[in-house]
Amino acid sequence: MSFSQKLRNLWNHPAGPKTVFFWAPTMKWGLVVAGLSDLKRSPERISLGQSGALAATGTIWSRYATQIIPYNYNLLFVNVFVAATGFYQIYRRVSYDLEQSEKAKLEQSKTS
Repeated sequence: MSFSQKLRNLWNHPAGPKTVFFWAPTMKWGLVVAGLSDLKRSPERISLGQSGALAATGTIWSRYATQIIPYNYNLLFVNVFVAATGFYQIYRRVSYDLEQSEKAKLEQSKTS
């Protein structure tokens, strides 16, 4: 199949660039970029609620993307990455909180 035929097939695909099924997930990649930029953020400033919402919606929509026809791999992959960044931010915050709790217990035992 020639390159121009491949482009024509992409253009005419039911989830191709002529449809919202292409552009909505494409714009959602902005959430992934924002999540990756938050990796520089200090763990105490990470919102568990926001990260949990991203992880949950990413997981739910990833499942949805595997059930619809025609398959929308752009939707699947963006939501997998949204969920992954959300879960990783939750991990960072919980790890930080546990570390702070252990430090507080250690300081308390030193003063006792």
